[in-house]
Amino acid sequence: MCDSGVLSPLGYRLSTGVNHLSILASSPLPLLLSASACSFFLQPLNDLLSHLCVVYHPDYVAPLPAGHRFPMPKFGLLKELLLRDRVISPDQLYQPGPPPQAWIQQVHQADYVQGYCQGTLTPKAQRRIGLPWSPNLVKRTCTAVGGTILTAKLALNQGLACNTAGGTHHAFPDYGSGFCIFNDLAIAARVLLSQALVQRILIVDLDVHQGDGSAWIFRDDPRVFTFSMHCAVNFPRQKQTSDLDVPLPEGLEDEPYLQLLQAHLPDLLSQVKPDLVLYDAGADTHGGDRLGKLAMTNTGLYDRDYQVLSTCVGAGYPVACVIGGGYDDNMAALVYRHSLLHRAAAVVYRQYRL
Repeated sequence: MCDSGVLSPLGYRLSTGVNHLSILASSPLPLLLSASACSFFLQPLNDLLSHLCVVYHPDYVAPLPAGHRFPMPKFGLLKELLLRDRVISPDQLYQPGPPPQAWIQQVHQADYVQGYCQGTLTPKAQRRIGLPWSPNLVKRTCTAVGGTILTAKLALNQGLACNTAGGTHHAFPDYGSGFCIFNDLAIAARVLLSQALVQRILIVDLDVHQGDGSAWIFRDDPRVFTFSMHCAVNFPRQKQTSDLDVPLPEGLEDEPYLQLLQAHLPDLLSQVKPDLVLYDAGADTHGGDRLGKLAMTNTGLYDRDYQVLSTCVGAGYPVACVIGGGYDDNMAALVYRHSLLHRAAAVVYRQYRL
């Protein structure tokens, strides 16, 4: 469930290789409590991290009714694929906790947060979200938000970090939409700004659907620049106004897509000069995506992610990545598409010796 209390400033490290970090309320450099059979000792995070940090929690997967069109199993399968293909090792996995409700309410209205967490939203509001309410789904929703906050703080410390969930950019302050309940990107941005860890954030949203919730939330906030490159004729029907929108024609393929991205991203970085880039790497731009309407290939997805990460990191801007949308009845193919983000991130991490 959503945590309404104050989080401990300490986490712990298990011998399984999974790192459990609390999301600190005061610092981008959390301390890690390492446990052995006989003793506990404190050690700064910098001393322990030497590889790309990847954030995952088993609660990212919550049960849904059989046949539901949201591909919930992909989050756990993604983690397993990254380990099996040796894109990462177990000691690169970091496990988040749920954030305090006060952090969520920096973006969302209190009555909406309470209504969702307690299961008292109206049937109409619940249908708009598109996911049936359950206590497990509440836990999943809050934990995924915590994962994006943790990913952002790890990126500030390490230069690059990836979540294995996140990108719920259709959530507005007072309602959810399109499988999005709480806007993790917006919450992470507001938390980091409120803690004075950053002064300027750039959201690079390359999901095939416009980041309408993020655009609305930050429409009057000059500290957060929203950039959305999305299919013009796809959901949502009513678009919002981002700081920069690049609507794409249906059926756009790899080369023109990458050219458009190159035409905008370097100049945006020079203009915004962000302290952090939040990157939504939606895999639903793939030609095989059942909700996509673009025509990118796996090669194009990898090249896109590598282009974003190398451009940002190479210019000195840290990047926190979320996986965004992706929908396919072929679960193995979908999970592989999402893994292209982490494969590109691992290459960039090594290339720039972060």
